Amino acid sequence: MSIELAEPLSVDQALDQQPMVLHPRVVTGSGGGPDKTILNSPRFLKAHGYNATCAYLRPAADPGFETLRQRAQQWNAPLEEIDDGGALDWKIVPSAIKLCRRLNVKIWHGHDYKTNLLGLLVNRWHPLKLVTTVHGWVEHTRKTPLYYAIDRWAIKRYDRVLCVSPDLVETCRSCGVDPTRVELVENAIDTEQFQRSSSQADAKSKLGLPTDRLLIGAVGRLSPEKGFDRLIRSVARLNAQTNQPVHLVIIGDGNQSQKLQQLIDQLEMSQFIRLAGFQANTKQWYEAMDIYALSSLREGLPNVILEAMSLETPIVSTKVAGVPRIIEHGHNGLVVPIGDQDELTAALQQLIRDSDLRHKLASAGRQVILSRYSFEARMKKIAQIYDGLLES
Repeated sequence: MSIELAEPLSVDQALDQQPMVLHPRVVTGSGGGPDKTILNSPRFLKAHGYNATCAYLRPAADPGFETLRQRAQQWNAPLEEIDDGGALDWKIVPSAIKLCRRLNVKIWHGHDYKTNLLGLLVNRWHPLKLVTTVHGWVEHTRKTPLYYAIDRWAIKRYDRVLCVSPDLVETCRSCGVDPTRVELVENAIDTEQFQRSSSQADAKSKLGLPTDRLLIGAVGRLSPEKGFDRLIRSVARLNAQTNQPVHLVIIGDGNQSQKLQQLIDQLEMSQFIRLAGFQANTKQWYEAMDIYALSSLREGLPNVILEAMSLETPIVSTKVAGVPRIIEHGHNGLVVPIGDQDELTAALQQLIRDSDLRHKLASAGRQVILSRYSFEARMKKIAQIYDGLLES
């Protein structure tokens, strides 16, 4: 394989000698939770002595990627794009090497199995410090066992493996990653960006949602591990038991869309349950919600929980992965066993009936985010990890 020589540094690059971090990620469509972390990183890292660029491997003609372009521009995130023709497209290797040489990348910070494997290959021609964030091995498809096996092989060869929840720390150690190279770095959010600016009534009105009934909401990829079928059944059960029905809206797209809509129709709940599809601006939807429900069967540390809590939306969540570290049952949210339909329904009913509890949980949730999950604190910790690697 022939590798092109590095292009000369621009004047701006020559004057700015802060070490460059590259955040590569494979994506199709408009992305998911990890992209909020990736695209927010450059502007926070700058204050800690690092330049950062986001590099996305995406299909060349993917119209959904325009959403990520717009988000990168909005958040002042430098963005590089690499055409990716799929699993056997070897051309991504020289493209990535050329990019690293042009930007003089010092730290490669991968976010998925393909970029973790790619980092090992790039390192052969352009020496780097290798860092990865493990967001969670949660999606189960025919191909994912192979992908996850590749990922676990690759991360054992990385300088630092950052995990977003304690269970992932233990998983990484158990699959052979050197314990001294594994660190817990939980997700976090920009608390100024996710700060309430509208009342629930005003937000509902702006979105054309019913203002005369409580709104339960959820945000996420429409895939089996999110457990949205259970949430739909719980809301159907609640509405069958009351003369004051609640409304449910689920934000997101995915391969379960048709199946979930069929379930809604089968339960005769289309008047009360809506699949709203992908929404670029989720903040206004959170603000409209009286209750946020996380029904997931598998997760890492869900960004959606942090976002909802930061916007003072009371939470009902399954006891999945990192959630018990965020939510103290009865203090800043309600936690139910994973996959337990009855408990999920009961917890939602408790919040529907108790407005004082909703207000209490909402206020406490915001305080937890401010004290423990601010993005500024997270990026300071990551910068310190980078410092240690470059000094070694």
